Amino acid sequence: MKLNAKQLRKSVPAQNELKKIKRNPIYLVLDQIIDTYNIGSLFRLADAIAATKMYLCGEMEYPPSSRIHKAAVGTETWVPWEKSESTLETAKKLKKEGIQIIAVEQSSLSVSYSNLKPYFPCAIVVGNETEGIDQKVLDEADLIVELPMFGVNRSFNVWGSAAVVAYKILESLN
Repeated sequence: MKLNAKQLRKSVPAQNELKKIKRNPIYLVLDQIIDTYNIGSLFRLADAIAATKMYLCGEMEYPPSSRIHKAAVGTETWVPWEKSESTLETAKKLKKEGIQIIAVEQSSLSVSYSNLKPYFPCAIVVGNETEGIDQKVLDEADLIVELPMFGVNRSFNVWGSAAVVAYKILESLN
């Protein structure tokens, strides 16, 4: 089943419809994302890659939110998600479950996303648009990856970075 934007905005999925979706062993972990447009776009990304689950961590806006809904185009009702008070505790919990933690951040420990060789299941952690990912979360990560920046800007948009890394990870599934 594929729905267009108009259909998605009005859709309310039944539990049996949600269970039919084949999910990939990929999780998204959002660390205090400020911009509701980014949150909604990350829901669209989670749907696009059929993520198992998305964690919204810390102080940020959560669904239901008209601003998130507008950017998510209704995908927030199709993507399994959970609110969490702490990104660090979420990362620790996932790691204990055998999930590889991949942080997307510029760091002296970062490797290029092009060299990314994930194992599954894995979680992509993306950070606050101003502060990035908290250092304690980076310390918990199994791998830190970054995208090369060739212009004057030091960083790429959070949902755009997550998308590049997520699709690189999907290449490893096939």
